[in-house]
Amino acid sequence: MIGPGLRGALHVSGCTSDAGKSTLVAGLCRLLARNGVSVAPFKAQNMALNSYVTRTGDEIGRAQGAQALAAGLEPTVAMNPILLKPTGERTSQVVVMGQPVGVMTAAEYHGHKPKLRKLVLDALAGLRDQFDVVLCEGAGSPAEINLLPHDLVNLSIARDGGMRSIVVGDIDRGGVFAHLYGTVALLPDDLRATVGGFVINRFRGDPVLLGDGMDQLERACGVPTLGVLPMLSGMWLDGEDSVALGVPIPSAGTALADPLDLVAIRLPQLSNYTDLDALALEPGVSVRYVADAASIGRPDLVVVPGSKETVSDLAWLRAQGIDAAIEASGADVLGICAGYQLLGDTITDEVESSAGTVPGLGWLPGVTTTFGPDKVLRQHDGERASGYQIHHGRVSGPEGAGWVPLDGGDEGTIRPDARVRGTTLHGLFEHDAFRWQFLRELAERRGKHFEPSGVVFAEARAARFDRIADAIEHHLDLAALAALIAEASDAPA
Repeated sequence: MIGPGLRGALHVSGCTSDAGKSTLVAGLCRLLARNGVSVAPFKAQNMALNSYVTRTGDEIGRAQGAQALAAGLEPTVAMNPILLKPTGERTSQVVVMGQPVGVMTAAEYHGHKPKLRKLVLDALAGLRDQFDVVLCEGAGSPAEINLLPHDLVNLSIARDGGMRSIVVGDIDRGGVFAHLYGTVALLPDDLRATVGGFVINRFRGDPVLLGDGMDQLERACGVPTLGVLPMLSGMWLDGEDSVALGVPIPSAGTALADPLDLVAIRLPQLSNYTDLDALALEPGVSVRYVADAASIGRPDLVVVPGSKETVSDLAWLRAQGIDAAIEASGADVLGICAGYQLLGDTITDEVESSAGTVPGLGWLPGVTTTFGPDKVLRQHDGERASGYQIHHGRVSGPEGAGWVPLDGGDEGTIRPDARVRGTTLHGLFEHDAFRWQFLRELAERRGKHFEPSGVVFAEARAARFDRIADAIEHHLDLAALAALIAEASDAPA
């Protein structure tokens, strides 16, 4: 069963992107950890604009950071050795072992993949030496037959790591039996042999409605279904990218009749939008994402979030008339990372866009940004505020205009009227005292009342890990799962 003495590894694939792989791995990490098993997550290659900075200054996918926290671990770069951060429709910044190595087209990266295979398998082997169990997450679908010869993240990792795999299907999308059957049917024999079970995810209603569908599926392809996970309403987990956007943390209580209205601009290359999750935790706060000028309305605060393409997204914002709509709304404005950069006077970029010097919005006079070739990756911990930095753009502002109280001096810039602010820090509002003070001050300026919920962000996140783990414990065949994990106990990683 799932408990002390269990050793091995398991690969978790999905029929599609956003089928629930990341959530299932996080829940399994939590379930194993609370049952006395040392467990670590692993994703060989992740494509995401939401990322996490480790304490050693390495950048990994946000989901692997969350999975490590679910396991009670400090996230490390070995948990996600390759991170791809899209910079356009055909290009991505390639991050290897936590550090950027360049921007590549899809074709260039495809040719580069074979050089990375040993690095990926070495990272996996290192984790398997260190932990009782390693849970490996796939990406997209394992049956992308055009990509199989150079696969670095799906079932070739299960095969080469000597482990079994399970495949997750999202029944809420419809066609789950066809998705599961078709996934296995398209696989070559060596990869099909790794699949030891299916998990049906996000089921609504009475399981009796499934009839003997799972038995029919097993007869058709020889793979048993290990269980059916229910749709967990109001579930929140750090998202990898904008596929999961629009699922904020559920309110901690009944919202006020006149909550603080926060609008976040959904930039085309939006990154690290998880900065807003902690704000949505408060029952007196409403968070909306908008991508057009007409939807802005008259909010209390407009947040311009992070972006992987600052200059390009600035041009988009102007072209959509969103800058004029923000000004006309009379709202306070907060820029985070790239959002901070575009609020200033100028942006000089010969790194990301090669655009040279372009004018910013000018809402933070005296603020200028210059992009450097190396990326700043750093955590900041303080008594009054904390966060992390991920940026190429170095921001300078007026002396003495900082407003985020970090140890060693204030960070960011605040305009004299306090209506416009900017900071390079992501994750700032996960610091409870800072979040509450920020919202109190905002409410006072807007003529509203705000009362902090008292809910601690870290505890809210932990409760959601436990909720997923509870669902797994109740609805999946744990003995079958443990048997699949143990099959890899003596296999080479």
